Amino acid sequence: MPQSGAAINPFETAKRQIDIVADILRLDEGTRAVLKHPKREFTVNFPVRMDDGSYRVFTGYRVQYNMARGPSKGGIRYHPQVTLDEVRALAAWMTWKCAVVNLPYGGAKGGVICDPKHMSRGELERLTRRFATELVPIIGPEIDIPAPDVYTDSQTMAWIMDTYSQEKGYSVPGVVTGKPIAIGGSEGRGEATGRGCAYVIREAAPKLGLKLKGASIAVQGFGNAGSVAAKILNDEFGAKIIAASDSQGGIYNPEGINPHKVEEYKQKSGSVVKFPGAKSISNEEILELKTDVLIPAALENQLTSKNADKVQAKIVAEAANGPTVPEADKVFFEKKITVLPDILANAGGVTVSYFEWAQNLEGYSWSLAEVNDRLNHVMTESYARVHAVAEERKVDNRTAAYVTAIQRVVDAMRFRGFFP
Repeated sequence: MPQSGAAINPFETAKRQIDIVADILRLDEGTRAVLKHPKREFTVNFPVRMDDGSYRVFTGYRVQYNMARGPSKGGIRYHPQVTLDEVRALAAWMTWKCAVVNLPYGGAKGGVICDPKHMSRGELERLTRRFATELVPIIGPEIDIPAPDVYTDSQTMAWIMDTYSQEKGYSVPGVVTGKPIAIGGSEGRGEATGRGCAYVIREAAPKLGLKLKGASIAVQGFGNAGSVAAKILNDEFGAKIIAASDSQGGIYNPEGINPHKVEEYKQKSGSVVKFPGAKSISNEEILELKTDVLIPAALENQLTSKNADKVQAKIVAEAANGPTVPEADKVFFEKKITVLPDILANAGGVTVSYFEWAQNLEGYSWSLAEVNDRLNHVMTESYARVHAVAEERKVDNRTAAYVTAIQRVVDAMRFRGFFP
């Protein structure tokens, strides 16, 4: 997805968000410094044999940001624009995301600079297995648990799990989450991020006097999270999807679009573009539509000071990581646009990843109904906590979510102390 704010350093944004909350919580300089520095950073350059017999060197990263609350948790993405600062920021956001929904995890993130759209399945498998081999010393069920992210999926996780298990000499399903169910994956994991986002939207809507039945929904980024959120909002809550987009462009129909048919069309054509019965729209235009709910589900830095005043949605539900910069947050707060921040709105994925990890550790599988019921409980309770803090402190939801999360991390740090 094009990044309208491509020049913005995401890690600088992440640190500024920490400063805002540190002022509210009156944290001392030493604690602030710890919160703004990753615990561990791993960079590796590794060769991969390509299909034509040649070798290419790829660069991969893994950042373990904070482990005060438990082993670190976070996805691995494959993308040509991956940078170390991006991975740092995403690892920081994972730390707060795990804390805001009260999971016993710290945050981590990983990435490899590559273009998976121009690589074969064999090349991707060799890249994944070699990268996993490099990661073996620093990942594991009790250390750091990777998961899928941009352009990685359950198959990627299966390769990592198998490679790690080969190194250990026995099967270790708990080393990753987001695996296929056949090798220890959890029911409901594939749709968890989108479902969690839909649950948070459901909880927030009544606070604004908004009925979800018939409410208009625009989705920037009709991928895994965005498409699932759209289908659940449409099927279970009666909302109307009016726009959707992917990296190629978008579609718009104020009368409504069937998200299931859009998904079928995208699977056949490779994009939502030119979906029958809808007009073309750009990724920039979709953010500015008159709609009840806007779901940015693409990449970071989509909503900036340049377009925030043009946003007409009543609710901005961040299914993506870091789609809104602080300047845009200020505009939304002044315009009384409710932002459901990424560390809350897209925490459904890591929540069900936690469920998967717990199932792996206890060697027992839960039913889909049990997984969804537990997810509903976590997302409902987490939204209620964030909303209460926002009301109490008279701040926006992002600040309230960060206050909740960072306070939990700081409490863990203080109880554990600093060794020696």
